[in-house]
Amino acid sequence: MAAEMPESARLRQLMAQTAKLPLRQADVALKPALPVEMVSSVAVSTDGLIYILQRGLQSPPVIVAKPDGTVVRSWGKGLYTIPHAIRIDPQGNVWTVDAGDSTIRRFTPTGKETAKITVELPAKPNGPFCGATDIAFAPNGHIYVSDGYQNTRVIEFDGNLKRLREWGKPGTGNGELDHPHGIAIAKDGTVYVADRENGRIQRFSPEGRFIGLWDHLGKTFSLKLTAKGELWIGTQPRDVPNGAEGWLVKVDPQTGRALGRLDSFGHSIEVTPAGEVLTGRRPDMVVRYVP
Repeated sequence: MAAEMPESARLRQLMAQTAKLPLRQADVALKPALPVEMVSSVAVSTDGLIYILQRGLQSPPVIVAKPDGTVVRSWGKGLYTIPHAIRIDPQGNVWTVDAGDSTIRRFTPTGKETAKITVELPAKPNGPFCGATDIAFAPNGHIYVSDGYQNTRVIEFDGNLKRLREWGKPGTGNGELDHPHGIAIAKDGTVYVADRENGRIQRFSPEGRFIGLWDHLGKTFSLKLTAKGELWIGTQPRDVPNGAEGWLVKVDPQTGRALGRLDSFGHSIEVTPAGEVLTGRRPDMVVRYVP
């Protein structure tokens, strides 16, 4: 067996010392039992509906269900190359991000497409994962996209979807990125980026100025900032295959201190106002943790 990486050993020790949160696992079983594969992202609307983005070909990519799993509607067949992220903005619009063709789409809650952003792909893609990864919504109405696969940057748009600026380049230095996989924005406009392959979370001003980083929280895939200002992440050690081991962690947004954990890998993470935590787990599960 390969030797454990020192940083992975430190992460495992940190997680062992971090209190397990008092939440009960309650997986979402779809009714009717639609076949899904690789639930890449989950979002919850203000009325409690669960929006699921999945990559299987037998069912539509977007499936909307009640908390008890009852399917309400679905859409999106033929629209996606690699469905990657689903988010709901403050106005209730549903946004999806495609990591294959780098298309970001906006829908009404019932699935009517109302806008589309196509981010240019790298000149010479070196694999199918070559596009954008996630989207976040700033307090001023601006939209930030982590263009994570191969382009390694963050792009800012205004509320009319006009492209304003971008930042980031490949590397390991401050402000440099390697697979920015998730993005979230605080009430003060601070932009948090899950710099996945560098094994860290970086923080930027709204204009892209580097503020700081945390490199003790592992290979971070996903970020969620709640309306209460709580920061949650999905992370794993760097020395295991993606999804083989991991945690959902509540983190102090000012210091990066781990406040509590759930033992689950989190390619995506959603946290509701009621304190429920949701993620998708390979190969075909929607995992929900409830108080």
